[in-house]
Amino acid sequence: MNNILPIFDFLRVKAEANQKMVLITLIAVTGASTRNPGTHMAVAEDGSSAGSFSGGCVEAAVVAEALDVLKSGAAREIRFGAGSPYLDIRLPCGGGIDLLFTPIADRAIVADIFDRVKSREPLTIILDSDGIRCEAQLAHSSAVERAGAQILVHHIPAAKLNILGHGPSVESLVRLSSSYGIDCAVLSPDSAVIAAVQGLAMTADLLKTPQATTLLDPDPWTACIFYFHDHDWEAALMKQALASAAFYVGAMGSRQTHAQRLQYLADIGVPVEKMANMVAPIGLIPSTRDPATLALSTLAQVVESYHRHFGFKT
Repeated sequence: MNNILPIFDFLRVKAEANQKMVLITLIAVTGASTRNPGTHMAVAEDGSSAGSFSGGCVEAAVVAEALDVLKSGAAREIRFGAGSPYLDIRLPCGGGIDLLFTPIADRAIVADIFDRVKSREPLTIILDSDGIRCEAQLAHSSAVERAGAQILVHHIPAAKLNILGHGPSVESLVRLSSSYGIDCAVLSPDSAVIAAVQGLAMTADLLKTPQATTLLDPDPWTACIFYFHDHDWEAALMKQALASAAFYVGAMGSRQTHAQRLQYLADIGVPVEKMANMVAPIGLIPSTRDPATLALSTLAQVVESYHRHFGFKT
């Protein structure tokens, strides 16, 4: 889900321990691959690492190569898989991957990138023989681009969920999303739900009225999920979500329920074109009733929508 936070969290910890580090970037793919261009790994001088490029086929070789890069202090580009000089390393998919190994000389850049990713800023990592720089995201048409001697790697924030509702479906979706690695913010009038998701969700706030709230402020990489059984809670909050930058707004309920919903949204002034952007009934699995299946159905649809909106053709 485009989440590079664990990579730079690892690097941040190693930088604080005064370890030497290498950032490895997948810059090109030939044929099939389990990872897309722009994927990173990180290796520290103690041999520890974060991230992966395969199901375990190349990681040991990547770590060994990174440790050698640390000795030389110079960046290098290596191919693994088809066309690689490493004849004993083959990818099961039959493809080839080109990896750029960049030693990190400036530890401050690690903290800078970590802070930008943490605050959900789109960014461009610039890699060249001088090391690593980071800027606010530059104009681009693909995840990885060459600009002369530089490699530009463009990243957007990972998907996030704003979950609004009550009942066990909210907790099910939080637990499933947490295990998948998607952050959630929960808004609910149900104090039992708030108590259940504390420690799992990034934030969990009790709604005291069904009116619009400053607690709901999704960015363009956030999906808004409505799990209300009492639809009196929906209207103003849904109007707010539909007017926001959220890439996805979905609501549970039958088709008949949604027809009624469209009417009361029209009554409070929601434009027809905004209502048309709502996904309802929510989810990829039709007529889901139990909370666990509804959560799975919803998460799968959000992930698919995120990649459809923001993924690059490769």
